[in-house]
Amino acid sequence: VIAPSLVPSKPGERVKTDRRDAKKLLMMQRAGLLTEVHAPDGHQEATRELTRLRETARDNLKRTRHQLLKFLTRHGYVYREGRHWTQKHISWLRTIEFAESTLTSVFESYFNEMIYCIGRLENLDKEVGHLADSGEYKEIVGLLCCYHGIDTLTAITIITEIFEFGRFESPRHLMSYLGLTPSEDSSGDKQKKGSITKAGNKRIRRLLNEASWHYRHIYVPSAALKKRRKGQPQWAIEIADAAGRRLSKRHRYLINKGKMPCKANIAVARELAGFIWFTITQYQARKNTKGVA
Repeated sequence: VIAPSLVPSKPGERVKTDRRDAKKLLMMQRAGLLTEVHAPDGHQEATRELTRLRETARDNLKRTRHQLLKFLTRHGYVYREGRHWTQKHISWLRTIEFAESTLTSVFESYFNEMIYCIGRLENLDKEVGHLADSGEYKEIVGLLCCYHGIDTLTAITIITEIFEFGRFESPRHLMSYLGLTPSEDSSGDKQKKGSITKAGNKRIRRLLNEASWHYRHIYVPSAALKKRRKGQPQWAIEIADAAGRRLSKRHRYLINKGKMPCKANIAVARELAGFIWFTITQYQARKNTKGVA
């Protein structure tokens, strides 16, 4: 399978036919100019669909909550006694009454849809948790959970979106695949770098971006992180600790240089991807060595 977006093209070509395309692709394939796409097998695709379904369910819950709040705001109901979606807030929602029966019907429809989305998300969280705790993924998920800012859901999503980390020759190849490297338009003595390319897998890019915000403070392993690390190999914990110290220092350094927090965070996310690559490739190498022995 060839990546269509990476097929070389000439701006001057104005004639396109199936015959010309086939001939061009054949010549490029012989010259090694085409980039292959890694295709997951049936089992890998099935597990990936589960984590993607969970992401869809989360987005649906966010959408229904937003619609419900805006509906209530339009009709003068604004909650001012604390944060939204707490048990107290849900109890307040149940006490709302409308003079018009039609508005009551609309409100109940929004509310019931939200309750359904909450239950659906909880069920999917359990399924994803069972998947992460299965023999196939338990060890590697545990290794990634050694990192500050990465929990079970983030770890299993990263694994099921990439699977074969060995296909990336170096951490830089993984960073580029995730679209975390800066774009560039340089020529001669002129060097111009722009925003990140945003190519590749946007799901992992978003997760790494969210995880990287945990490194904006001085790195100190929390009680929750220490709990996640129980039973994990010492070599993995040492790598995660080195990453925590490095990324925390990097984030503060960029901020002190005057970089915007979001740009500093992307730089940290890029390096975090490299540490993850190193951890998983080390795990696979140790596993292969143990198997040979």
